[in-house]
Amino acid sequence: MADLSSLEELGEAVEGAGEAAPAQPAAPVHVQKLDEHGRAYATGKRKDAVARVWLKPGAGRISVNGKEFDAYFARPVLQMILRQPIVAANRDGQFDVIATVSGGGLSGQAGAVRHGISKALTYYEPELRGLLKKGGFLTRDSRVVERKKYGRRKARRSFQFSKR
Repeated sequence: MADLSSLEELGEAVEGAGEAAPAQPAAPVHVQKLDEHGRAYATGKRKDAVARVWLKPGAGRISVNGKEFDAYFARPVLQMILRQPIVAANRDGQFDVIATVSGGGLSGQAGAVRHGISKALTYYEPELRGLLKKGGFLTRDSRVVERKKYGRRKARRSFQFSKR
């Protein structure tokens, strides 16, 4: 560093350095991630369920573990959860979804497939990332079942207290 003998020279050096410093770094650029078959792959998780999801252009068919999604998830609420990211992105009927899901119950599996579809959509069309992130579809729900503690009936439930 140069020899700065006075306070004025120090002030000029600091002002000059401030102008040469670059502005804030640009936002990261998200690129399309496809495999050799032109599909986007993503993994979704919810509770104990893990879903592997492949997304490709098609007629809008959704299959989960080899079955149609409305046969696998019989409850209308779970079907609605599954289709939320596709409807939010206005891509209904444009993509085929193939998902394999394991672990957990039906509710956790539906949430895992929804998370996987959301991530796969952003890999296929990176410009949808802001819309899906704003809707909360890209955030992994980290809530899991609390473990059972010793000396208790369940995680928090204790045995009935008897005073006498």
